[in-house]
Amino acid sequence: MILLFHIIVALSSLVSSGLAFFYPSQTKLNTSYILVALTLLSGTQLVISKPAYMTQTCAEGLVYLGVVAFAIISA
Repeated sequence: MILLFHIIVALSSLVSSGLAFFYPSQTKLNTSYILVALTLLSGTQLVISKPAYMTQTCAEGLVYLGVVAFAIISA
């Protein structure tokens, strides 16, 4: 269940940060901050609960975080 939540929040944060990149506003930035924080928290929970399986995907998480951080900083 938490994996589905994590995926939905991560995809939502990509959309939100993309919108903030192209159409910046404080509301979109705040939404992006919250969604990134929720993604990091749920990802941390997944790694703690299943370390052997989830640790392999941390590289993808770092790429995600880089893309979202770039969009938010650029906005």
